[in-house]
Amino acid sequence: MEYLQILRDNWGYDSFRGIQAEIIESIGSGRDTLGLMPTGGGKSICFQVPTLAMDGLNIVITPLIALMRDQVTRLRMQGIKATAIHSGMNRDEVERAYDNCTYGNYKFLYISPERIGTETFCNRLTHFPHVCLITVDEAHCVSQWGYDFRPSYLKIAQLRHIIPYHVPILALTATATPQVIDDIQDRLEFEQKNVIAMSFERKNLAYIVRHTADKPLETVNILKRLNQGSAIVYTRSRRLTVELARLLNKNGISADNYHAGLNPTEKDHRQENWTKGRVRVMVATNAFGMGIDKADVRTVIHYNMPDSLESYFQEAGRAGRDGEKAWAVMLYNPTDQATIKRRINDNFPPKEYIRQTYNDMCNFLAVGKGEGYTHIYDFSLEKFCTYFHHFPIVANSALHILSNSGYIDYQEENDFKSKLKITLRKEELYQLGPSDTRSDTIIRAILRSYTGLFADYVNIDETYIAYATGYTPEAVYNTLKEMRARGIMAYIPRRNTPTIQFLTPRIDPERIALTPAVYDDRKLDYAQRAGQLLNYATNNNECRSVMLLRYFGQTQSEPCGQCDVCIERKRKPASEQTQADIRQKITSTLADNKMHSIDELQHTYQDRMLVEETVRDMLREEEIVAYGRNLKLNYKQQDTKHKD
Repeated sequence: MEYLQILRDNWGYDSFRGIQAEIIESIGSGRDTLGLMPTGGGKSICFQVPTLAMDGLNIVITPLIALMRDQVTRLRMQGIKATAIHSGMNRDEVERAYDNCTYGNYKFLYISPERIGTETFCNRLTHFPHVCLITVDEAHCVSQWGYDFRPSYLKIAQLRHIIPYHVPILALTATATPQVIDDIQDRLEFEQKNVIAMSFERKNLAYIVRHTADKPLETVNILKRLNQGSAIVYTRSRRLTVELARLLNKNGISADNYHAGLNPTEKDHRQENWTKGRVRVMVATNAFGMGIDKADVRTVIHYNMPDSLESYFQEAGRAGRDGEKAWAVMLYNPTDQATIKRRINDNFPPKEYIRQTYNDMCNFLAVGKGEGYTHIYDFSLEKFCTYFHHFPIVANSALHILSNSGYIDYQEENDFKSKLKITLRKEELYQLGPSDTRSDTIIRAILRSYTGLFADYVNIDETYIAYATGYTPEAVYNTLKEMRARGIMAYIPRRNTPTIQFLTPRIDPERIALTPAVYDDRKLDYAQRAGQLLNYATNNNECRSVMLLRYFGQTQSEPCGQCDVCIERKRKPASEQTQADIRQKITSTLADNKMHSIDELQHTYQDRMLVEETVRDMLREEEIVAYGRNLKLNYKQQDTKHKD
């Protein structure tokens, strides 16, 4: 009842959803807990509510700076003390955040995983009065078998040895295979296994794979046919987001584009227009979507294939969060097979290339041998590639591998806050008199919210000012620019600047060690995931939902009846439908990767002749392999057949 009262008082909800209450009670009893909640399941409630019921500070570890900023702002607007520490902050701001956690009775500290392994954080942690909970968001990043492994997550377990008393860990993720689920709990040193999971099944979401030779035309046709609610179209290039948005607008479909290269204010503006329904379709790279909870997304289209089924499931799951019917459409044509194969080599370039990239990077940043340790450098990938004639995608992958190997900390996006300093003296500012209502309201809000503005630059948050004044972030941004032009203030807007920090002094490139855990094993795992993704796109004999659920460990599931495969099966004559059913059942039986005899299958599925005929077809198409009378799924064949 206490948890429910906190929920009502702070968020206005009368009841918990799904497994929220079960997770909260598990944490409240002091148990380490892994919560598996598909996108839109309400993860933040699971750690915010129990924290308010406990004494002490919740350390929330997340790689998503935008999520940190948004949640800290929202909590503060509710009168809850929260702060964040990330790469976009200067030294004074970081120290102030640490002091607030030590002396200010703060409830939440949001921090990036890279920070928790630093000596400064570990020292300051010992002075925090009481830590009541450690929350690990995007917990799949701790597993080397996860699709987004980050070595910095491996340092989280060290916190358990620094804090002198037991603090429960709440690990949260939207996507994890059975292997990753076990690995997360081992890596975070759970006292005992404890998984609370929602079903991954989305009964309101129809999964469709559309084979097409003309993806632009197909995208237009789908959005015209499914013309209700909002939509997201995911692409893999910034250029495509611009071109597709232009095409959609030309065809009468209101659209905008979004990618990591936009400045922060433009991102906020475009996201707000889409969220509030002023624009129907957002054409975006995967930089869009994290932390977005828009209920009426009816359609998510993947124009290009993602890297893995985990990525696809998470991004597709942004459709239909209101429980109403929605569609997740993947566009596919045969050229995608070659693209996926090339992607493996782009993501894992030759080791010698990686070592050469390290050497070029050091020269580009003018770091001498034995120098650079702990230094942070602004880094322009575009300028680097132009100067040293690197291909950006491959160079970017090499830098990430060097980062995973512990030589550098490469951050593609650092959200450096806006800075503001009032250039007039106080008496001059007050003598200006009223200019316009918006300017007066915004300047008064800034003076109430920040100190030291007349002495030096102070970091500000336009979103927070927008909440305080009732104006949009875009209006705040434009007003601040106008006041800068009038000479009232010096204003430096937010910026995203990639950085590289050297974690070791510069060494000779031949001494760069690329271990199997960082390179060979990861490359093999990536290739296998690519094969599973291609199998999903090209297998027209099995329910899409069943394939996805089995991938995430739910082996007992029924065909959804609404994906493209199920719909096509309903249209087939009875004889074809029966054979398709038998084929699907055989595939499901053999999915446990064990041997099964033909006799066993014939006994299980009764119609001996139809089973025999289906097995022959599957052997001829190399979907299965035979060892005498025993059968097994041919997983290797999925890789080799897509190399043609």
